[in-house]
Amino acid sequence: MAHRTLFHSLTRLAPHGSSRSWVLAEGERILTIGEGQSWKDELGAQLDQAEVRDAEGWLLTPGFTDIHCHGGGGTAFEDAPDVAAALRVHGQAGTSALVASLVSNPLEQMQATMKALLPLMGQQVPRQATLHGFHAEGPFISPAHKGAHASETLQVPTPDALEQLWEASEGRLLQITLAPETDPGLATLRRCVELGIRVAVGHTDTTYEQAKAAFDEGASLLTHTYNAMRPLHHRQPGPIAAAADSPHVTLELICDGVHVHGPMVRAAFSLAPGRVALVTDAMAAAGCADGPYQLGSLAVEVQDSVARIKGTETIAGSTLTLARAVKQAVAFDVPLIEAAQAATSVPATALGLAEPADSYALLGADGSLQGVLRG
Repeated sequence: MAHRTLFHSLTRLAPHGSSRSWVLAEGERILTIGEGQSWKDELGAQLDQAEVRDAEGWLLTPGFTDIHCHGGGGTAFEDAPDVAAALRVHGQAGTSALVASLVSNPLEQMQATMKALLPLMGQQVPRQATLHGFHAEGPFISPAHKGAHASETLQVPTPDALEQLWEASEGRLLQITLAPETDPGLATLRRCVELGIRVAVGHTDTTYEQAKAAFDEGASLLTHTYNAMRPLHHRQPGPIAAAADSPHVTLELICDGVHVHGPMVRAAFSLAPGRVALVTDAMAAAGCADGPYQLGSLAVEVQDSVARIKGTETIAGSTLTLARAVKQAVAFDVPLIEAAQAATSVPATALGLAEPADSYALLGADGSLQGVLRG
């Protein structure tokens, strides 16, 4: 029999608030969840030989939802269909729902990747994150802020090119990153909105006015806030201020201590309370050792867990898990509940996904992952 543990006096985070709770688990399997101190009266013989732990200050949350992730475990989603290692790395770190992000590639290659991944959509495998759809991070982005995307793969957005990706995804294209200044008349953005694809402004040289126009037309996310875009400036506020001024917009944030400095992490949570979604932007090296890797067609070198395009200082995704992102956010003085919501309800709501109902993350007071529990 697996080890049985009662965690009491913790806080349970639910869609409509939080409550004082307890949970009885056998190994990683949840046996019972209750409120307050009722465990003293309700459990009786179930506590025989169980370890009783005071979890004051701890948090029980739904499994994490990662809406921007390129891979892990030595595998990128372009390696489809052999992506189990990536799903396992993130699943073991508390991520239950995951969207497969694809870097810019020729349309035919992106279509082929989607088709190869489609049979895996919705498959629930123990200790693995479940794929729910696709995020096309390109090819409709700005050469001026291409980041770790190969220049030769970028193209001007057109509704026709978008339709090719949409058809290949069989309706699973949930999000697309787009630089609005490259989209003539915002025609492609409008077509995305008609199809129900969430548009994320990102990898962009857009001004405040251009970004605000895109958000007013229905764009609803900002891809990895601060990175690969014009910065906040007191006379040229840029897309970050436009996102903050648009109440329906969710701001993605890579909180690994490398992409964004602590004060700017806190600033994002202050600018858009309840609208920050922690994302990993993880590439194949997540959960792996330093060394050479591939991101799309680009060679990447990982040193001290930081991924950069080989021979440059350009950051190439991350080696992050959402568990580490939550802990880092708390270390940057983001309140634990806010950090947890940024990895659960906020990203799920941004893409219209249901929060996982049978997967939980148990977090310590410092945001560290204490365990992954299954309902």
